[in-house]
Amino acid sequence: MAAVARSSPGTKPARQKWSGLARQEARWGLIFLSPWIVGFLAFTAIPMVASLVFSFTDFNLLRPGEIHFIGVRNYTRFFHDPITRISALVSLRYAIVAIPVAILSPIFLSLLLNARNLWLKRLFRTLFFMPSMVPLVSAVYIWQGVLNPETGWINRALNSICLPHWLANLAGQPEWATTACVRGPDWLNSITWIYPGLVIIGLWGVGNMMILHLAALQGVPTELLEAAKVDGAGPTTVFFRVTLPMITPVVFYNLVLTSIGIFQYFIIPYILSNGTGRPGNSTLFYAMHLYREAFSYSDMGYGSTLAWALFLAAGVITLILFGTQRRWVYYAAGEANR
Repeated sequence: MAAVARSSPGTKPARQKWSGLARQEARWGLIFLSPWIVGFLAFTAIPMVASLVFSFTDFNLLRPGEIHFIGVRNYTRFFHDPITRISALVSLRYAIVAIPVAILSPIFLSLLLNARNLWLKRLFRTLFFMPSMVPLVSAVYIWQGVLNPETGWINRALNSICLPHWLANLAGQPEWATTACVRGPDWLNSITWIYPGLVIIGLWGVGNMMILHLAALQGVPTELLEAAKVDGAGPTTVFFRVTLPMITPVVFYNLVLTSIGIFQYFIIPYILSNGTGRPGNSTLFYAMHLYREAFSYSDMGYGSTLAWALFLAAGVITLILFGTQRRWVYYAAGEANR
């Protein structure tokens, strides 16, 4: 008892010292985090709350003093607005085309650049990654010239391809025709070709995801690959049974970002169509419709409603993706660390 009595006074200051150190570390942590906290509150949290309030009003940017509470009228308009329906379908159609390309192209490039017998790997990796560093607006203007139906180099290359005589006859050319030259499509002014053109522009920045997939490929344990080869597995089997499952976390990450990015797809179609949605509203994406309602037409109340609908839709899709990951995403750390 005497020993306990003598030792207990010595332990109390140590506890106070450690608790004081913990408080000091927490204080300094908050100090260093304060710029981010202030920025988050000022530029994200407060504007989100304000937009939620605006969605129940008729707030107009041209008449900020004449704001009235209108209940759920904006949400009723949302479900009956034909332009909203068109813009949602445009985003959905583009997603069907763009998401598979955005998922498969980084995998293909990373496999190509991770090949054992490829020369100048570092050079090619740098060349494929560099376009992602170009500002997006500048890249759009560059591709606007590249995809020009008359002077763009893609159509120039296509126009230089000519079919021989017998193929020209099969193509319906006159009998006297000796060749039939390919006519390049009107990429940016045709409803049929606008989505392939947008996908081609999107491939310009695939280098960022390519680097992530390349890092994931290099993180696949070599002993697994060698064991599969010893068991007689071919390259295709090794890829689908070993390599692909090991890189599924990065594939899942790319899928989530791409799905959310489709809903926020704005800059490229806005520049290409000057905000008009041409040709035939085929580039009137949901984000462009939101921008037009909120800033072109100054209807910030309805624009806020569109923004919150976008937020909820992106959240639902993200939850669905996270709900399906247990079936196809493999984590080497195991189930307990998810």
